Amino acid sequence: MSKERAQRRAEREREAAAKAAARARESERRARTAARRRTLTGWLPRPHVMPGTLAARRRREVAATIAVLVALNLLVWIVRPDWQARLAALVVSILVAPILHLFIRRA
Repeated sequence: MSKERAQRRAEREREAAAKAAARARESERRARTAARRRTLTGWLPRPHVMPGTLAARRRREVAATIAVLVALNLLVWIVRPDWQARLAALVVSILVAPILHLFIRRA
């Protein structure tokens, strides 16, 4: 009886050691993958998206302002072939963007 218990215990210990070794290999592999990912993408800026309804509303307002300005500049690019008008529209849209943003916020 004592030999059987010793054999079963030895078998359980071998299985536990094998599982521990597998977990160690897996965690080492994950660490290498994470280090590789940090090395490859470490120079990229991280997106800082703020959660919440106010932040979402602000993102929508900014996106709407940019969409209106891009649409107006595209319209000028289609209608006017001369570069002076296109550049003037771009400069004016940059200068008018804060005012347009105020109107979009109130709407």
